[in-house]
Amino acid sequence: MPLSGDFVDWLIETAIGEKTVAELHRELCEKLVSLGFPLWRSSLGLELLNPEIEGSQFRWTAHEVETRTLARGADISDYDNSPAKVVDDTRKPYRRRLDAPIGDMPLLEDLRQAGATDYYIVPFAFIDQQRTAHISFATQRPGGFSDQEIADLTRASALLSPYAERRVLKKIAVDLLTTYVGRRSAMKVYDGALDRGKAEIITATILIADLRGFTRYSDTHQIDNVLSTLNDFFDALVAAIEPHGGEVLKFIGDALLAIFPAADKQSLPCAPAIAAALDTRRRIAALNAERAKAGRTLLKFGLALNVGEIAYGNIGSKTRLDFTAIGPVINHTSRLLEIAKKRNCDIVISENFVRAAGREFPSLGLHKLRDVSGEQQVYSLAEDA
Repeated sequence: MPLSGDFVDWLIETAIGEKTVAELHRELCEKLVSLGFPLWRSSLGLELLNPEIEGSQFRWTAHEVETRTLARGADISDYDNSPAKVVDDTRKPYRRRLDAPIGDMPLLEDLRQAGATDYYIVPFAFIDQQRTAHISFATQRPGGFSDQEIADLTRASALLSPYAERRVLKKIAVDLLTTYVGRRSAMKVYDGALDRGKAEIITATILIADLRGFTRYSDTHQIDNVLSTLNDFFDALVAAIEPHGGEVLKFIGDALLAIFPAADKQSLPCAPAIAAALDTRRRIAALNAERAKAGRTLLKFGLALNVGEIAYGNIGSKTRLDFTAIGPVINHTSRLLEIAKKRNCDIVISENFVRAAGREFPSLGLHKLRDVSGEQQVYSLAEDA
């Protein structure tokens, strides 16, 4: 029977709130079955904008659900002979009766052998049509779907489309912001922190690291080698920092700035920063072992830890903002890297950090930091810290 206005009311009510695309898809399939549709399998596929994930696929098969993600750069050779490519190329629905062996589309032959008799895939009517977005339906009923059922599935897909796109656009926005400014900053920007010059004063542990000898390396190596080396270096640092609660705010050439914000009325997160620094040391050592086997230049790094108050917010022009952290403690931390290089030490710690950590570290003595008044005690980080 044709979908009634009750179905539209149900979908509107179901789509209100924070349900994910996966949840909406599952509830749609369950609703269609409750209305008498002979639905056996449905798949909803979406292409995303994420540096690690090419897309997501949500499958419903006889009341069982599954979510699959496609890694960016993964083999997609099976896409060329798929119904998804047909709808992507034509922007039109595609139907195939599965009543005989199918040699041109392996997916449909697999479904036929699993008992499917009819397959129907519909492209979503997204405003943004640059990326794949579609939903498919399959049945095991002899004779397949009726013409009325195909019309109803087409209508159900069109009704679901705007609700799915809203969620996709939000995910893309948050993923892109997270990729370029970090998760904590991304949520602040997404929540509306856009006023230039407005900053939150927070207390944090500061971590700044850089790659030593990078200027000479970039002058003497091909650009693809330089980019590969930088990516390997930053991969090691970020993998060490983020699991310990740090947020990478920016990459500046061969350097990285990260913060470990203190929670309200909580002590400074010194231990996580130390753990991240030690993990960085171990990861760079492992990376160098791989580079040595490949006959590549070994990497040397410097890393400095400090603590203090920072202004965390927007700076820039009226039309081009940067969500970042500024303050004297940031400048002092960058100057500590110069001491690390001078003393041929990979990890150095400020006197303020030592006080906040409440423990002892090997002293490197008093040092004058460039453009900073007075002398500062500087410490190193032993492997057994």
